[in-house]
Amino acid sequence: MKVILTTLNAKFIHTSLAIRLLKAYSEHEFDIELTEYTIKDPVMNIVSDLFQREPDVIGFSCYIWNIEETLRVIDIVRKVMPGVKIILGGPEVSYDTGIWMDRARGVDFIVMGEGEETLHHLLQVIEGDRKYHFVYGIAYRKGDEVIINPPRPKSDLNLLPTPHRFQEDISNLGKRIVYFETSRGCPFQCQFCLSSIENGVRYYDIERVKADITYLIDNGAKIIKFLDRTFNINHTYAMEMFKFLIENNRGCVFQFEITADIMRPEVLQYLADNAPEGIFRFEIGVQSTNDPTNVLVKRRQNFEKLSRTVNIIKNSGRIAQHLDLIAGLPEEDYDTFRKTFNDVFALRPEELQLGFLKMLRGTGLRMNAEKYDYTYMDQAPYEILGSHKLSFGDIVRLKRLEDVLEKYWNAHRLDHTLNYLMKHEFESPFDFFQEFGDYWEGQDWQKIGHQLEDLFTRLSAFLTYRGVKRMDVVLGLMKLDYFLNHKYKPRKIWWDTPITKDEWSLFMRMVREQPEAVSGNFAELHLSERELQKHAVLEVLPFSLNDVLAGGTGEPLEEEDREKQLLMVLYQQDESEQPIYYTMKLSSAGSAAQ
Repeated sequence: MKVILTTLNAKFIHTSLAIRLLKAYSEHEFDIELTEYTIKDPVMNIVSDLFQREPDVIGFSCYIWNIEETLRVIDIVRKVMPGVKIILGGPEVSYDTGIWMDRARGVDFIVMGEGEETLHHLLQVIEGDRKYHFVYGIAYRKGDEVIINPPRPKSDLNLLPTPHRFQEDISNLGKRIVYFETSRGCPFQCQFCLSSIENGVRYYDIERVKADITYLIDNGAKIIKFLDRTFNINHTYAMEMFKFLIENNRGCVFQFEITADIMRPEVLQYLADNAPEGIFRFEIGVQSTNDPTNVLVKRRQNFEKLSRTVNIIKNSGRIAQHLDLIAGLPEEDYDTFRKTFNDVFALRPEELQLGFLKMLRGTGLRMNAEKYDYTYMDQAPYEILGSHKLSFGDIVRLKRLEDVLEKYWNAHRLDHTLNYLMKHEFESPFDFFQEFGDYWEGQDWQKIGHQLEDLFTRLSAFLTYRGVKRMDVVLGLMKLDYFLNHKYKPRKIWWDTPITKDEWSLFMRMVREQPEAVSGNFAELHLSERELQKHAVLEVLPFSLNDVLAGGTGEPLEEEDREKQLLMVLYQQDESEQPIYYTMKLSSAGSAAQ
């Protein structure tokens, strides 16, 4: 009996831990083959590939991001392979299982919850006496009737074989994200999350975990993403793992979901002192800072402690942080969400993700949807359309904000410019992103793509339309950000009035003749005229860049104190290949100030 275990990943770079766990548990007894597709693959391509593999059984791992595409694949599979047994499993079909069996008539079985032992037992029965009523944890068909068996007890994790030692995976370890778990379960009861349904946390033996990670790194893994719902809930376990990864990372990057307000001070200090820059990435779910909301969704958190953790990590400069918000939670209206957004944005995370509440099957909020007047999509991802506090119109506006937040802040294209605007030109970060998002849609830009230059010209158009106090400062910062977005000297610029050739020659002569007047370590570089011509770009700024970047407005106290600076950006000067900027103060006559 040939078994194919498959799933449709969101992107090619993603991998499925679930189907590897299932194969590892059952491959000693069954001929099991793994194959992965993406939700962007044409359905006929997927079906054709499955058909050519000639399976007797196909198992699909199902999630909110792939269920609809998976069902389209199954509809055709059933027509072209009428004799194949089709099994669904995964979190999306583990709840409301009867509904899925009614909707997907081509499906023979659904595995509910953890699948390793259940699938193994089911395959034995399919190949054997077909007495499916003995298989705990499945739903199956008996004629026209759907039978849902009792659930199976949770597995002892340390009895499960490792899913990380398949020879066929080695060639792709360095090209894709490796998903890894050190535990299952969550101690919290957040009513919008599936993890709240499973009480308690179970851990794999830590020495086994270390051995698997060592194997993955030895064989070329570059990114390992831990799926633990709260990696730091067991402080001792987390501390030992952090130490192990710091000592054995060899350049591999590790991503974790942590709960920031329970992070121990000694763990924070250890990470701040010892974590190599760039190997750790923390994902922190804040969701809301509105206290009534957090009480209702059973997500009590100490935002002061959370902020302390985020700030300590940020100030260390060693660990990137990704913070999450959810719009649409109970008692969160447009105004309180504005405060939530600004509270969290004040922490200046490297990424701030604005998500919208999804009414996941099995969660407390979905069961109590009528209590809060929730309307939501009938099909996955079940995103809300409105609530007792948030109208559909509010959601549409927040979607606009989310769009420009992703394009500008999370993409880090204009960090210096955005920080200035949000400090000096707009009432709050929320208001900047909301106003810009509204303008963006008003121009129909959401219907067309964009190049890097478009991000700058469109922001410039918005700011000109709105009117800002110091557009000269903003344009100067935008020029700096544009230059810093390039690995090599850019061939074109987006503004209309670059410095002239005569000005370029004058400034180059000044730089060569007075290198000590240039900021930083420029004089120590001893660059020749040819090297400068090849690697430098120049612009004139009508303000003191250092003053503005330190938080100033760029406005001099007196007119006679108005300062001009030469901005010079150099490319390809060290192994990092990151551009470096320098400044030189200019006198009113255009020469370097003495």
